[in-house]
Amino acid sequence: MPERPGHELSGLGVSPGRTAGPVYRMSPPPTLPAEPPPVTDPEAETTAAKAALRFVADELTRLSGQVEGTAADVLDTESMMAVDPTLADAVSRQVAAGRAAAWAITDAIAEQQRAFAEIGGYFAERAADLADIRDRAVARLLGLPMPGLPAPGEPYVLVADDLSPADTALLDPTAVLAIVTRRGGPTSHTAILAKARGLPAVVGCAGVLELADGTTVAVDGTTGAVSTVDLADAGAIRAAAAQERARLASLSGPGRTADGHPVPLLLNIGGAADVNSNAEGVGLFRTEFLFLDRTTAPTVEEQERAYAEVFGALGGGKIVLRTLDAGADKPLPFLGLADEENPALGVRGLRIAREHPAVLTDQLEAVSRAAKATGADVWVMAPMVATAAEAAEFAASVRRAGLAAAGVMIEIPAAALRARGLLEVVDFVSLGTNDLSQYTMAADRMNGDLADLLDPWQPAVLSLVAEVARAGRDADKPVGVCGESAGDPLLALVFTGMGVTTLSMSGPVLPAVRASLANHTLAECEGLARLALDASDAVSARRTVADAAKPVG
Repeated sequence: MPERPGHELSGLGVSPGRTAGPVYRMSPPPTLPAEPPPVTDPEAETTAAKAALRFVADELTRLSGQVEGTAADVLDTESMMAVDPTLADAVSRQVAAGRAAAWAITDAIAEQQRAFAEIGGYFAERAADLADIRDRAVARLLGLPMPGLPAPGEPYVLVADDLSPADTALLDPTAVLAIVTRRGGPTSHTAILAKARGLPAVVGCAGVLELADGTTVAVDGTTGAVSTVDLADAGAIRAAAAQERARLASLSGPGRTADGHPVPLLLNIGGAADVNSNAEGVGLFRTEFLFLDRTTAPTVEEQERAYAEVFGALGGGKIVLRTLDAGADKPLPFLGLADEENPALGVRGLRIAREHPAVLTDQLEAVSRAAKATGADVWVMAPMVATAAEAAEFAASVRRAGLAAAGVMIEIPAAALRARGLLEVVDFVSLGTNDLSQYTMAADRMNGDLADLLDPWQPAVLSLVAEVARAGRDADKPVGVCGESAGDPLLALVFTGMGVTTLSMSGPVLPAVRASLANHTLAECEGLARLALDASDAVSARRTVADAAKPVG
């Protein structure tokens, strides 16, 4: 039976907004029969297994054609994984050991998932893709319904243990009101794609799977609150949410506080398709799309054309470009980097230039050419910088390429603690709160079981942000935030009160941040920042600021 009104749950709010509706759970994954059949024809079993994986890859490619942007990228990546030769070889070995096709795929993928989990970082995130590939292939082989999203015939709140990247990418925002998962963290696919689609989302919500289908709940993607309500209240909440969305969509103009203090609101993008006119520029242009899944590095000319397309879409506006952020945790075949036991702490980001300096030199040359051709205001920053010496060397490379503004990402606690030294040799810094949380709290950002430690409201993380902001203010140089946390309407107030000068986020959450800033003076933001920094833990920091902030509207 559905829960009575008044039952309250809580999790981590990762995509702002409020709504209400009946909950429906994901369909369960296919279950293998207890006893696998004997393998009498290994060749036929291997052929069947590979055909199922090819079917999954083709289906994911077909679905990719129905979406765009980040969602399409997610599906394309999973499609390539389904037909990866390494997986095919592992399946063949399982069949040779006497496992039928469906069991061979299950066992082979379990092996890869364990290996990915041990490596962590990017690979741990890919383990969710593997689970989805397994479920789809097994369903195909056993003639069972394909796992996927419920279709109750009414708008609903999607509830799941966790969502695969493909499921999240295929969400229909006209049918799904919000997402609530038992697992997941602030940088999971669920969080990122929910923001990209403008859906309220709560992750790490214990007890949510105990709610019966049809139970009506209210979801607050800012505070992480999930509570059962009656139908009348649900209708009122949804009507108010619709009015609020319409009001936010009507807002325009530069980001600023109620007393006129400017806080430029910028976009995080991965390509020209992510650019929109509602922002004041781009605060994070991820350039990895040019390098992924390649056996040879892109040429300077190829990069120049791609960058010029993005720069042109901005019409001469400001764009902060991050140089290649990859490495052992985000492997690129053409780099030929050695395997590492702990790739999240290994050769990644700017450290690639130690072994492959031409990759950085060519990228900076391409950026410089595209900037000159388009007249764009291009700022360039490097990821994974730990010391002032690294920052100085990067800044020199940027200036040799003919680019005027050189900066670095603050993602490592060492860089945050020595921000004053870094700001002596660069023109700006940008805080990547996703990795900063990971390294500060010693918690893998892809491990949903550690979502509470990865909460950007953790006082230790906020203290580092405040330290960097103070260093920027004293040096009179810009300090931005470009992590997912910048799109939190409450944290945006805290960051502004600390002295952060720009906030960069995904497009759909920008109106809510603009409205939140416009509702508070700079002095009020400073007061909220003090409350957050004085809190004993992340939960009390979020709650104290939420209680003290003015309601928007």
